[in-house]
Amino acid sequence: SSSSKVEMAKGASKGNKGKKPSAKKQVLHYVIDCEIPVADGTLNVEAFEKYLQERIKVNGKAGVLGDKVTVSRDKASIHINAVAPFSKRYLKYLSKKYLKSANLRDYLRLSATGKDTYTVKYYDIQQDEDEDED
Repeated sequence: SSSSKVEMAKGASKGNKGKKPSAKKQVLHYVIDCEIPVADGTLNVEAFEKYLQERIKVNGKAGVLGDKVTVSRDKASIHINAVAPFSKRYLKYLSKKYLKSANLRDYLRLSATGKDTYTVKYYDIQQDEDEDED
């Protein structure tokens, strides 16, 4: 039976011929900067981080991040490190869902400020006093 194990081991290595060796995994780093709303006390970063940890899907399962995705935070920003493939757009989708669930979507928006950074900002609301007088 030991010879059949050796043949199986040889057969397993043949299947990897066409693929590149996956020794170096591409790790993507994303940042969601929440400094402005956190300074005002509008946004709770701890709850936002917990939400992302529970909702990010890896291999179709939410909340089971394993070693593929790590979510961490410092004072006012959340850092996401993920093994590719992982899209920045997916983070925006989840962030918008969180803002909606916290009833903050009417006041806050996500804005891309770099290749791997989103910033949570307030909507610019222009108020003209002239309109009220008519």
